[in-house]
Amino acid sequence: MNIIVTKKSEKKFKGGYPLIQKEDLFDVPQSFSQEWVKFVDSKGQFIATGYLGEQNKGIGWLVNWQGSVDSLFLEGLFINAKGHRMVFEQDDSTSAYRLFNGEGDGLGGLIIDRYDDFAVFSWYNETLYCMKEEIIQAFRVSFPEIKGAYEKIRFATKSLPESQKLFGLDAPVPLLVYENGVAYATYLNDGLMTGIFLDQKEVRGRLVEGVAAGKTVLNMFSYTGAFSVASAMGGSSTTTSVDLAKRSLPKTKEQFDMNHLAVEDQKIIVMDVFEYFKYAVRKQLSYDVIILDPPSFARNKKKVFSVAKNYGDLVKDSVTILKDRGLLIASTNAANISLEKYKKMIVDALEEKQVRYQFKETYQLPSDFKTNKHFEEGNYLKVFFIEIKK
Repeated sequence: MNIIVTKKSEKKFKGGYPLIQKEDLFDVPQSFSQEWVKFVDSKGQFIATGYLGEQNKGIGWLVNWQGSVDSLFLEGLFINAKGHRMVFEQDDSTSAYRLFNGEGDGLGGLIIDRYDDFAVFSWYNETLYCMKEEIIQAFRVSFPEIKGAYEKIRFATKSLPESQKLFGLDAPVPLLVYENGVAYATYLNDGLMTGIFLDQKEVRGRLVEGVAAGKTVLNMFSYTGAFSVASAMGGSSTTTSVDLAKRSLPKTKEQFDMNHLAVEDQKIIVMDVFEYFKYAVRKQLSYDVIILDPPSFARNKKKVFSVAKNYGDLVKDSVTILKDRGLLIASTNAANISLEKYKKMIVDALEEKQVRYQFKETYQLPSDFKTNKHFEEGNYLKVFFIEIKK
């Protein structure tokens, strides 16, 4: 089956851009083939093999610009991906990392993470999910050391559970993994989340190295407290973890316990982050380090939060309770905001607060989160370490 792309879109696709939108196609099929299809230009010349599948980013991906997609091609993708992560495979202090990063490794719509001897597959559209037998077979040939796997369904469906066992042995509950020598309890079959976001390993690594040693740390939107644990392991004097989700309390306690850190030395608070800022002002609390890593979009009973509209407010609230020469660790995973735009949002907020500031360190995705040079929006993570002088 051949799909014709519009004249306007030919150049970007021939140049290696992988993501397909509806407006890129001359004629959008009413139903998508659940097989690999060929994409051609207006003259019928081959551009690439790929597939159509509805997901939150677009309606399909180009996969092979040299020819067809078969089991041999898929095995090649996995072997290449494995070679790219050899440094992690040989690192005794880290047992959890990304094995395969969608379009960065050549197949948009599929992400595979490694948790010790287990893998977690995330499927982002139904078309790729329908091809999963061929994909899993190629994966198992390339990664025979993986003892078992689970899958997460990240597309809209009423017929599939969001998480289930895929193959092999059952993972322990919880499964203990290591990152920079720190232990984290993970749950491979408990909804869409596992308990840790692997893309922040370098930022947590800096905390473990002691960037917050001897300092008080406030971790906002703390989830399971991974930043707090990394800070404590790096010698912070105390951490305060704040998240609205009730289960953040037992989950964060568990992460401290896993590392034999006394939970009573830390504060874990279930509260709306914006309310906590007000509470801290009332109680005259201040911190040496504040970590801001909100979800791209969140809603509670009182308000809707989005990074694009509200991140500056978080920065201003943080500056109010940050000590002089304090460190703000500002982070977002919003793919629709460029590094430059994100930095400008922060700078505008800091200028409004009339403080002096210095951007000390910048982080984007670590090397296991391989990106496609033709697809800049794939490098979604943006983190700044900013020293603020009042």
